[in-house]
Order: sequence, then C-alpha cells, then structure tokens
Amino acid sequence: MDPYMIETNGSGDLPSVLDVHVGGRSSTPGKGRGRKARWSVKPSDMSNNTFNPIRAIVDSMKVKPNPDKAMISLSIGDPTVFGNLPTDPEVTQAMKDALDSGKYNGYAPSIGYLSSREEVASYYHCPEAPLEAEDVILTSGCSQAIELCLAVLANPGQNILVPRPGFSLYRTLAESMGIEVKLYNLLPEKSWEIDLKQLESLIDEKTACLIVNNPSNPCGSVFSRSHLQKILAVAARQCVPILADEIYGDMVFSGSKFEPLATLSSNVPILSCGGLAKRWLVPGWRLGWILIHDRRDIFGNEIRDGLVKLSQRILGPCTIVQGALKSILRRTPQEFYHDTLSFLKSNADLCYGALAAIPGLRPVRPSGAMYLMVEIEMEHFPEFENDVEFTERLVAEQSVHCLPATCFEYPNFFRVVITVPEVMMLEACSRIQEFCEQHYHCAEGSPEECDK
Repeated sequence: MDPYMIETNGSGDLPSVLDVHVGGRSSTPGKGRGRKARWSVKPSDMSNNTFNPIRAIVDSMKVKPNPDKAMISLSIGDPTVFGNLPTDPEVTQAMKDALDSGKYNGYAPSIGYLSSREEVASYYHCPEAPLEAEDVILTSGCSQAIELCLAVLANPGQNILVPRPGFSLYRTLAESMGIEVKLYNLLPEKSWEIDLKQLESLIDEKTACLIVNNPSNPCGSVFSRSHLQKILAVAARQCVPILADEIYGDMVFSGSKFEPLATLSSNVPILSCGGLAKRWLVPGWRLGWILIHDRRDIFGNEIRDGLVKLSQRILGPCTIVQGALKSILRRTPQEFYHDTLSFLKSNADLCYGALAAIPGLRPVRPSGAMYLMVEIEMEHFPEFENDVEFTERLVAEQSVHCLPATCFEYPNFFRVVITVPEVMMLEACSRIQEFCEQHYHCAEGSPEECDK
C-alpha cells in the first residue's frame, strides 16, 4: 500500500476522514454544542515567538545613505554578493551534469540519497572520528541542520547554552520552540575564547545541549586544540551533549588550524553541522548535513530515529545538489580552497590594520571564517548612545553599512564582513576613518589620547 495513501473506509467506531468532513451525518461539526460560528484566525504561538534580532534591528534603522557616496555593505554574510568570489568551475559543472542526467528529478529519501551520504561520510571520516553513511543526515542548508538538532535534543521548558556574541539564528530557532536560551561569554581579550567557568555555572538539570560555533560567526575566531579539549571536559563532566556548528570548518587562515570537535573526544556525543554554503561559496544551493558522532552509544537509536522523523517534515534538500555532491567533494581543486582563504586573509589583514590605526576603534584580529569584530570605545563618541546609533550614522554620513553587534547580543561592537573586493574594503576603511575623526572626543582626564 502507498505509505502516503489515506485509508477512508476504516473499521470499528471511528468515522473515516471523509465521513467527518463530507459525509452527511457530520456535515456541521459543532452544531448544537453552543458554538457561535465566527471568523477568528490568529497566528500561532510558534510564529509569534519567532524573532530574528538582525532583521528587527536592521529593519528599524530608518536612515538613508549619503546620496553623494556609493553604498558599501559590509553587513551581509553572503560571499557571492559582489561577484568577486565565484565557486569553482568544477562545482558548477557538477550541478550541470546532475541536472542533465535526468536522474535527480524525483523525491529522495528524507535524510538524503544513500550514495550522497556515503560521499559526505567518506569526505569527513578520519580514524579519530569515524563516519559511515548512517551517521549522516542531509538537510536544507546548515540552518536546517541546526534546527533539527535543537528539535531532537530539547523540549519546551529546557535550555540550551549559546555563545555571546553568537549567530542570532540559535535564539530565533530555540525560542520559537519554547526552549530557553542561556548565554555564555566569549572573551575578546583572549581572541574570543569561552569563559569556561561562567559557561559551567549556567548548566542545570534542564540543560539540553551546548552549542559550540568554531570557526565563529561573528568573531572570525578559531579555537585551539587545548581550548577545545577544555570545552569537552566541561561537557563530559556535566554530561551535556554538544551541537557543533562547523559550517566554517577548514576556513582558517595560515597560522591557525581547524580541529573538528569530534576528533578530540570519544566520550561526549556530538552532532556536527556543516554544509556547502561557505567553503564552496554556494549558500543559495541549500545543502547542509548533520554528522552524528556517538562512539559511546549515548544518543543510541532514539536520537538517530528522532532525527530521521524530523527530517520527514520537509523531505530533505534539493535532489539535484545531492546528485552533484560526489563530484563537488571529489573534484574541487585544492587551489580553489587556497585562493579563497588567501583572499580572505589578505582582506582581514588589510581591514584589521586600517581599523586598528583609528583612535576610538579596537578591532580583534580574526583567524578564520569571513568576519571581524570591532570594539567602539563609546566614551570617545559621546554623541552616540550605542553601537546601533553609531552604525546608523555611519550609513547616513559615509554610506558604509556594518552590523551593530547588538544583533549578536554584544553591544558596543560592530561586525565587518571581509568578503568584499579589496578596493571596496580600502574605501570603506577610509570612510570609517573619516567618520571616526569627525566624531572622536578625548575622554575626560586622558588628554594624551588626543596626541595620537
């Protein structure tokens, strides 16, 4: 029998679906029960509880850019926006071949084609963290991977631990599901390492999981092996599973190394989320994955089965991208990855150097991903109430748009996206310098600041 067929002849005392809705005996449900028919269509609690802080803050910024200066947006975390970072021709050809084959026009299993999951497992398999196809679930982008992980690990009323500053989607998804968000601090003076003592103090009997984002959006930080081991020690001690958001995995600059979290522990169960979006520069293709690392069988079949059930809600990611996945993972040349990272590091160094020379700004040097965070020494800009006002006026006067870090729960910083063309980055930094020079004031009692 077709699993999607609804049987309507039924048996026993239960009426069939068709009987209830179109059969003569129950054509007016509720009649005679005192219900007064009237229209009352309201949004669900889930929709009312869904809140994206970036959209809320950006949409409330009513300023218009300076008409005499072309707009430069350093706010959008999409590497394709300016056309200077195309994906590799092998990636594009893989998609064309998959489309032309005619093999990928139908439904795939909700967790993805077996052959595609085998490719992902093979690509990320290593002796320290072995993977098989059954450990992989393909999703509609990394965002859906995160959503499925939260949905399978946490119930309404439980809590999750989220980095501050951190990617705003964690809160958006969690609160829409009735899950409480507890924020643990990252320390800018320690290159955004986690305040481990404060993190551990947040854990209670209702803590469902710890989210670790490495490399980081919005910080551009990359955790060392020793710091990751300390994070794992907290999770092991407190018996808290980890959701590892590793969408920027391997996107680290020379001098740093990305360590997949699951390679450093066999004790802590980890759901690692990744995808094609960033490393392969195709965020619109919406293909992500969950890697299930559970060598102590703590998740067991229940979490795996739960993820499969949840994946059946939208029946998986685009089948054509799945069909192209084998060639994408096998044929993308190393030069493509190298060239992308070389460009990002060059832009990061350029931006960091330019902003570090501006009185009143304190950028934190990034080690990977696509971002850089900049502290605003607000005491030197007294006419601005906060980072939101600072960035609003930057748009109005200089037509440069940076995201205020209030979007990431971290006021008095702003985030710069480093994927823009070099000439645009230079111009943006020059305008930011002009803006700061116009608005900078010496702090009281610190006249030496004005001599810089």
